[in-house]
Amino acid sequence: MILNLNAQSQQFLDDINDIQQTINTATNQVSSGYKVTVASDDPDVVSELLQLRSNLAMNTQVTSNISAATSNVNVAETSLSQANQLMTTAISLAAQGATATSTASSNQELAGQVQVILEQMVSYANTQSGETYVFGGDDPTTQPYQVDSSSGNGVDQLNTASSTAQVQNPAGGSFSVSETAQQIFDARNSDGSYANDNVFAALTNLYNGLMSNNQTAITNSTTQLQAAADQINDCLAFYGTVQDQLQDASTYASNYNTQLQTQIGSLQDADITAASLELTEGTTQLQAAYEVEAKIPQSSLFDYLAPAS
Repeated sequence: MILNLNAQSQQFLDDINDIQQTINTATNQVSSGYKVTVASDDPDVVSELLQLRSNLAMNTQVTSNISAATSNVNVAETSLSQANQLMTTAISLAAQGATATSTASSNQELAGQVQVILEQMVSYANTQSGETYVFGGDDPTTQPYQVDSSSGNGVDQLNTASSTAQVQNPAGGSFSVSETAQQIFDARNSDGSYANDNVFAALTNLYNGLMSNNQTAITNSTTQLQAAADQINDCLAFYGTVQDQLQDASTYASNYNTQLQTQIGSLQDADITAASLELTEGTTQLQAAYEVEAKIPQSSLFDYLAPAS
């Protein structure tokens, strides 16, 4: 039968347990680097930690989306800059063809240059970033256009998808980051006819005018070409704005990521120096306690009974 411990022995065991718990906690913190590894370590902060970690995971995904969008937008902006330069060249060719000194032969030579510009413009409409067509809208794996001289505006439309994708702004809200090749190069009226700023149609009309040496058609195409050039400039401005938005969003996300990691660290990370000190002190206290306990006289009732005479 195990008898109840006396008050002094019970206090000794309680003190030993407290010291051992301190040692165990300090050991775990030093080895793991964390002061909270399981819920029981500090139940009051677990809920906050879980929320912060969830926010960090979400912000990491948002940052990844921003990075991918930035890559596509930069590629799109470069293509449109080059397309803008091509339109300037096309306008110059139209001006040459509209001069009084132009001939059927010289205009056919100019038409050959315009055909090359049209083909290059189609390649810009089909610009890719990796395996993705940056002007493919919601169907980025399908090529938007191909050259077709029998078509009214010199091309075939292969992709009719709209562009509805948006990028989440970590500061709040979201914004569009792309336009389709149809919006940029192949604007249509509500009845499906070619709009005055249709890039493909303007180049095709110039080509046809030059090939037929039709001065009226060449002159009229100049107005269309300028409208088409303005259209590309507007789209270029859109992408420039998106680049600024993405940069701001990226900066915010980076700062927010640092903030979240700091908050998580303040709740979770251990103070290794303090934990090491507690470990040393606890070990010393434990050793001292055992040494003191060993020196206490251990008496029983039999020690006070006189021996029989």
